[in-house]
Amino acid sequence: MKNSLLDYILRARLPVTIFIIIASFTLTYFASRAERDGVGYTPDQPINYSHKLHAGEMKIDCQYCHVAVEKSRHAMVPAVATCMNCHSVARKDKPDIIKLKEYYDEGKPLRWKRIHRVPDYAYFNHSVHVNKGIDCTACHGEITKMEKVGQMNSFTMGSCLNCHRNPHEKLPELKNVNLGPEYCSACHR
Repeated sequence: MKNSLLDYILRARLPVTIFIIIASFTLTYFASRAERDGVGYTPDQPINYSHKLHAGEMKIDCQYCHVAVEKSRHAMVPAVATCMNCHSVARKDKPDIIKLKEYYDEGKPLRWKRIHRVPDYAYFNHSVHVNKGIDCTACHGEITKMEKVGQMNSFTMGSCLNCHRNPHEKLPELKNVNLGPEYCSACHR
């Protein structure tokens, strides 16, 4: 009797149990990787904003809206007042501009949905990269062609290290760029 029960467990239950464990780990790994990676994340925003129009066709410099990016570790999402510098006179009759003006008149901040994010445990400084001559598109993709912004590149540790180790391959337009730091405390503080 003991042998037949042991036989049953080893032949039927053990393989199923092992399969379930492996499948669980595999699904968890890929689900968490997709969440961290973020590539393809393109949320609807409270106001439709076209980078293709503003940064592409009109050639408004990224730093006009994303102020202090050359001095700060953050790119900063523009305040409604920045938008109103132009839209107090331009295209005032458009539904999204009317909505924008309501935010401005009420002194309410626009709650944009964050798209690009490195993990909280990783330190990233925009100013260091911008001041080295690295163009915004190197990390954020062809923003000037995006009607609706989404995350086009991975912000995982592997992606960052790949660029730090091979900057001439990733950024061929930069002739005098050095290797980026690879020691842990450069990003993990």
